[in-house]
Amino acid sequence: MLNVSPKENKNDPLVLFMPSGKRGRFPVGTPILDAARSLGVYVESVCGGRATCGRCQVSVQEGNFAKHKIVSSNDHISPIGPKEQRYASVRELPDGRRLSCSSQILGDLVIDVPQDTVINAQVVRKAATDRVIERNAAVQLCYVEVDEPDMHKPLGDLDRMKAVLEKDWGWKDLLIAPHLIPQVQGILRKGNWAVTAAIHRDMDSSRPFIVGLWPGLKNEAYGIACDIGSTTIAMHLVSLLSGRIVASSGASNPQIRFGEDLMSRVSYVMMNPDGREAMTKAVREAVNGLIGKVCTEGEIDRHDILDMVIVGNPIMHHLFLGIDPTELGQAPFALAVSGALQYWAHEIDIEVNRGARLYMLPCIAGHVGADAAGATLSEGPHRQDKMMLLVDVGTNAEIVLGNRQRVVAASSPTGPAFEGAEISSGQRAAPGAIERVRIDPETLEPRFRVIGVEKWSDEEGFAEAAASVGVTGICGSAIIEVVAEMYLTGIISQDGVVDGAMAAKSPRIVPNGRTFSYLLHEGDQRITVTQNDIRAIQLAKAALYAGIKLLMEKQGVDHVDTIRFAGAFGSFIDPKYAMVLGLIPDCDLNEVKAVGNAAGTGALMALLNRGHRREIEETVRKIEKIETALESKFQEHFVNAMAMPNKVDAFPKLAEVVTLPERRVLTDDGEGGGRRRRRSRD
Repeated sequence: MLNVSPKENKNDPLVLFMPSGKRGRFPVGTPILDAARSLGVYVESVCGGRATCGRCQVSVQEGNFAKHKIVSSNDHISPIGPKEQRYASVRELPDGRRLSCSSQILGDLVIDVPQDTVINAQVVRKAATDRVIERNAAVQLCYVEVDEPDMHKPLGDLDRMKAVLEKDWGWKDLLIAPHLIPQVQGILRKGNWAVTAAIHRDMDSSRPFIVGLWPGLKNEAYGIACDIGSTTIAMHLVSLLSGRIVASSGASNPQIRFGEDLMSRVSYVMMNPDGREAMTKAVREAVNGLIGKVCTEGEIDRHDILDMVIVGNPIMHHLFLGIDPTELGQAPFALAVSGALQYWAHEIDIEVNRGARLYMLPCIAGHVGADAAGATLSEGPHRQDKMMLLVDVGTNAEIVLGNRQRVVAASSPTGPAFEGAEISSGQRAAPGAIERVRIDPETLEPRFRVIGVEKWSDEEGFAEAAASVGVTGICGSAIIEVVAEMYLTGIISQDGVVDGAMAAKSPRIVPNGRTFSYLLHEGDQRITVTQNDIRAIQLAKAALYAGIKLLMEKQGVDHVDTIRFAGAFGSFIDPKYAMVLGLIPDCDLNEVKAVGNAAGTGALMALLNRGHRREIEETVRKIEKIETALESKFQEHFVNAMAMPNKVDAFPKLAEVVTLPERRVLTDDGEGGGRRRRRSRD
């Protein structure tokens, strides 16, 4: 291929690539594919410019582009030649499309790189993210035609193949996966000396590996991006050549049977000699099962998977890799390994191509894992000037706060209350669970939404619609909303005590021993919010807020500019109610957003672009880790955060959109203990 320098000669044709917007001047006769590559525009090619794979399709945009000072025309590209004619006779070439490897620049051009140029690309079944990820995958497919054996040139078949890979593709010092060596001769002969090699190179400083080899032209390779959570495992199957998400799926983490939360799983390992092995086997089997599921959905062979990126919290990370997590269960919460890791996937019993590689993102600290690193990569606090708070709410909340100047991170032990555990009517988010709650401030009557039912509970036809799923409990998003609504309507005080005097106003306030509860639903399943439920939520939210407050102090700031909720649970939290509860600090509500499975998106970014692996490795080394258990002010912040929204911190941004109740204090039995003036909102 022609080696094009991006240095411009003002007399050369100007070429603009869309949608990237990258541009440069190139000598007449330069292949469009070479021009694209010299500018860093990703145009795929497997066949090495032989016009056989068809992946490098582009189209010319005709017209006068005054903004770019370009008049682009099909006359400014070389006519269709024999190679393209041969390709079009075998496979259809859509109208207006050209093969960039066989098309030369003759004049100024605006070139469109279509997003559907991948031949035989699978249909995207589920979109994990709408963002465009620039592709620079660790795996590249290279088609070569190898010289046949010659008695006068006694170079071995493998060595001749390496020589042509260097000549045609520039790969030097190639290593080869050992399992392929006995197969090389058979594959070469089956392909009549034409083969496709899969080359894997992660870091530029590392020697590249031949990890796969097929007779003839191989036109697709796949990768897996996977987030192993303590509750669920989420997975995406991705085309490494097109970047398309072929299929996505998820499953419950089978380790739940060993313990609901992370510490209980560590305890199981400590108390059972074969505990670690049992949990490692369970999670690997689950990952293999999910791989089978996404491959079936995407209609591909799992042996076409050549690369994998995995993220998870530190305990999931260790158990997946077969590492004893016991040290993470006690101070100083030592990780066995914190840096990024590379494996042969088959070495840890993952059933994909035998040459497939597996990359684990680095962990940030003892309880801030590779999942938090993935979320950081996805949301990029280190890439912006704004002070961003990134929080993944779970049994152990992971918190990252920072901007391009400095990033700090911590974990906070929120416990399982937000996931429905420790709540009297709590349950996981499943059909039948209440997910949204509103309380009328005058009558104190509730209305709610149930997962699996379109209507609200006060709408006609709700009972009939809910008959199939029932009203079975209350999940995490509704727990936050109902407690916040109880505070806004005066059912509970600033300190979280149910006001027993409200029983005279509404039969929804019912006595429960020495305390009172709020009756949310009366039916086959009686659902109440008890004083103990509210205390559990207060403890959880206070732990999270105290951790956030410590990080804000470390950064020397009294407010944050933007907040991102990561994780499956975060996707369903209403930012307004999270702020009313005091789960997060005051912020412009327009700047508070749920970002879904950001850890999985980070894994996807690292899968499709090895540059992102270097980015997060460097970023994690710079992140300052704060251990909340060692901070003297944590307890003070925790106590203040037990109040709603907070005992001392003002929430002026929130007060602009929500009328906060007058502050009052009640004793635990719901009796009034006096009133205080409402804090000024100025």
